[in-house]
Amino acid sequence: MFRSYGSALVLAAILCVPRAGAAQGDPARPVAGGGISVSGWKGVIDANEAAAGMTLDNAKLAQEGDVLQVTTGPATTYWNPANTASGDYTVKATFTEPKYMSLMNHPHPYGIVIAGNDMGTAQQSYLYCAAYGNGNFIVRGFGPAPFQMNGMGAARPAVHKAAAKDQPVTQEIALSVKG
Repeated sequence: MFRSYGSALVLAAILCVPRAGAAQGDPARPVAGGGISVSGWKGVIDANEAAAGMTLDNAKLAQEGDVLQVTTGPATTYWNPANTASGDYTVKATFTEPKYMSLMNHPHPYGIVIAGNDMGTAQQSYLYCAAYGNGNFIVRGFGPAPFQMNGMGAARPAVHKAAAKDQPVTQEIALSVKG
């Protein structure tokens, strides 16, 4: 689907999810050589994708130097349980989509996760902020009681927009907590 590059800090996870457009004839495509090869990191496939037979082996999390590389087909959330924080902190990552919409016919988001609880279980919950290569972003809570902070997403000048299909786009995403 796309590649995201970033370094996630403090209770951070990587979120790569398709939009509702996936149900419109744009199914997730398995990634060759998939799985998690980064020590300590875990992942989970979206429940709808899992029901369709997708597994973590259909997406890929690898590390090249100090950069995490995500290649995803199904909607996936990755996290490292060793990355925790309390008090004041910021989670920040940079994502590069080398060829915007090169494998799909609509934008797909990628972003960061904070405040994870019960990760990897049916009761998991977290807050995520994700950007799209079309200049939109979303902030949502995921879990047994999901919520949307900005509806179906919104465009913002700070969110970069790819020049065209197959062109690169880079996003810097950060969430700060004052605790």
